[in-house]
Amino acid sequence: MEFNPYGGTAARVAVVIVNAAGAPPEELVSRLRAEDMRLTSLTTAQARDVAEWAERLRQVFAEPDVGRRVELLNTLLADSACRPHISRHHGKPPHIHYAAEDDGWVRRIQAYTAGGLAHLLCDDPARMGVCAREGCDVVYVDTSRNGRRRFCSTRCATRVHVADHRERQRV
Repeated sequence: MEFNPYGGTAARVAVVIVNAAGAPPEELVSRLRAEDMRLTSLTTAQARDVAEWAERLRQVFAEPDVGRRVELLNTLLADSACRPHISRHHGKPPHIHYAAEDDGWVRRIQAYTAGGLAHLLCDDPARMGVCAREGCDVVYVDTSRNGRRRFCSTRCATRVHVADHRERQRV
């Protein structure tokens, strides 16, 4: 399932920065560029600011109560100083941005990810979460057709299913 650009791409960027928390600036830039963000570098201080933001985003993924998720996201939207406007940069068709063109990268990442998760929450709040395998704290956005994802990867799902199967065989 694909969402609008904020609920899709921006929500995936939120996943990237949450799962990359603490990564060196160069690695974070590389991961964000893989999501089509046009940044070229981040300082150590900027990467630290993004990591702090990622921890706040993680709370949204981990919160099971939709009402509480709404509260968390409204706070993130306010703190990221979102100012929606239509942009037509780099030959792209008109599209919405939540940060000004002259805002720094940290502010732009904050606004983009908060906006993306807000759209996702409004479209289908069950499509974001934290892996259900005990000990795994990877977050995900569920883009599957049926929207019933519980694990970050096939590997984690297989581990849980094999463990469950072995437990049933012992009984």
